[in-house]
Amino acid sequence: MTEADTSLRSNYRVRASELVGRNWLNTGGKQLGLEDLRGKIVLLDFWTFCCINCLHVLDELRPLEEKYRDVLVTVGVHSPKFEHEADPVALAAAVERYEIHHPVLDDPELDTWQAYSARAWPTLVVVDPEGYIVAHLSGEGHAGGLASLLEELVAEHEAKGTLHRGDGPYVPAESTAGDLRFPGKVIALPDGVGSAGESFLVGDTGHHRLVELAPDLATVLTVYGSGEKGWADGAAGQARFNEPQGLALLPAEVRAQAGYDVVVADSVNHRLRGLNLATGEVTTVAGNGVQRLLDADNQRAAAAGAQAGPGSEADEAGAGEDLGEELAEAISTAPRLGADPLSVSLSSPWDVLWSAKLGKLVVAMAGVHQIFAFDPATGAVEILAGTGLEGLLDGEANAAWFAQSSGLAEDAEGNIWVADSETSALRVISFVEVRGEERGQVHTAIGTGLFDFGFRDGEAGQARLQHPLGVAVLPDGSVAVADTYNGAVRRYDPATRTVSTLARGLAEPSDVLLDDSAVASGGEPLLLVVEANRHQLVRVPIPKEALTVDEGASQTQRPKTEVSPGPLALTVRFAAPKGQKLDDRWGDPTQLKISASPENLLVSGAGTSTGLVRELVLAADVPEGVLHITARAAACDGEPGGEIPDHAACHLYQQDWGIPVVLGQGTAELTLDLRGLD
Repeated sequence: MTEADTSLRSNYRVRASELVGRNWLNTGGKQLGLEDLRGKIVLLDFWTFCCINCLHVLDELRPLEEKYRDVLVTVGVHSPKFEHEADPVALAAAVERYEIHHPVLDDPELDTWQAYSARAWPTLVVVDPEGYIVAHLSGEGHAGGLASLLEELVAEHEAKGTLHRGDGPYVPAESTAGDLRFPGKVIALPDGVGSAGESFLVGDTGHHRLVELAPDLATVLTVYGSGEKGWADGAAGQARFNEPQGLALLPAEVRAQAGYDVVVADSVNHRLRGLNLATGEVTTVAGNGVQRLLDADNQRAAAAGAQAGPGSEADEAGAGEDLGEELAEAISTAPRLGADPLSVSLSSPWDVLWSAKLGKLVVAMAGVHQIFAFDPATGAVEILAGTGLEGLLDGEANAAWFAQSSGLAEDAEGNIWVADSETSALRVISFVEVRGEERGQVHTAIGTGLFDFGFRDGEAGQARLQHPLGVAVLPDGSVAVADTYNGAVRRYDPATRTVSTLARGLAEPSDVLLDDSAVASGGEPLLLVVEANRHQLVRVPIPKEALTVDEGASQTQRPKTEVSPGPLALTVRFAAPKGQKLDDRWGDPTQLKISASPENLLVSGAGTSTGLVRELVLAADVPEGVLHITARAAACDGEPGGEIPDHAACHLYQQDWGIPVVLGQGTAELTLDLRGLD
């Protein structure tokens, strides 16, 4: 596919398959079929509620749904990745939580997913008013292209008389919330900081505000934010947030200098906000509100990393001083994002933590699979760890891979523990001083990969979590994990490298906090758990004898593709959007990263290298497995054939596929689409 090939519309007409699933949500109990939608343009959004890219797409589609509400029907096809996501109660909560205002088909067996040949989350399919598929897209960033296509389809089918205007089938569900609505994260406010003695500040995520609670966890002391979704600075009653998540209380001396007390990860606004607890004033302290994709420095590092090739030091992510000069220089350049924090693009900041060791705020930047740092004193924003590639890869912090990191905690030694949700992993960043700078190393304590999960205690290498979102360090140095999709709090002991269970039966715990408020009066420390799906905070005792649970290890199950053993030609198709060109300033700006589970499925072709074409060789004696494929392409504003202007906006197009394969008499070719057609 060339840069000139930018047509969003498919060059074939295929009749859309029927929509098959367990149930429908947001329809008032009505079961829909394609015939019920005839005359409307139908946009099928294949999603799963764990996926940050899917959440981005939900927000990208909202303006289109509003503008074309009389001709367009969006249908969310929920095809789950994790076992918990197949629970209809959990799905209904997610539909309410993310304010989805269109019908949703519950597709737990992936029947409709398979009928439409979806291979990745998110996938978008456009069906015209006559019931024919006209576009099939993967990933996010397609809103502009979809708007153009919708205009084209409206004109065409209005002229043909096949377009029917009017209301769609959406019927809103009743709310289940109380004073809190799907709360996210919580911090303790010591006496003298909050409005009245010791208290707790919680991100009331579903109400788009912050709430200060009394120690009884029920009495609302103060509310910050109007409760109306949006972005606005100002006084407590006028300020607006959009799904605020993580909170961090700054040290007293930093608060005095910065002029605010708490930093808020304002996730959907892609910003960090500052809250002055005394005045209630909310300010924006970092982020320009534009979702971060890729800047030129990061692209340089990505391009250099790809050119290092499979089997290189960069590919092993343990390069350190042995990195080639070009890659080392590129990576050393990439983290510096500038000293003007309001000009920096962020992407779904999910948690924030003040690091005493670093003297900076640490940010779990879930949307780009990286860990950032922010200095309130200087305003400087930098990349602390992660390349932006999604997956589980340890080593030097600037070469490691994360996957939607969503929870942070610091231990007594200054190590930063990370709940890495999409890999169902607990990661840790440790630091050593090199030439006067703190240099990070990333290690995985629990977890094995993007598609591996479960509920298993015991030796850490065999233990399994399921999409954890929160983490806290306990007095004995062990680590408590809000194991969200298992409805549990788990414990990891670094001394023995073992995992146990502290509590079960919780409703999607999104955060966990050590509550030692009773210790001064002779009581025991407790765990304060945010139960997102019960809209409450609860205290849980820390048991002297933890449970040992083994409900097994699982892998994400998707339909298998039959392939033949031996050579397999892989092609990923990509076209730069109109007004952009591939950024080849530092070589080929495309990249493939390929691995397999089990590893011996691939005889050759694994590793990272430039280009979007690769010949793989599959082992004849391995009956089945999963091909893990990550494709990237970088483009910048500019016309094909011309020069890229200085300081041009640059964009990263990335998609991850986990493709189950079974060896037999199948295909010797595999073609995937990475299309940046916006």
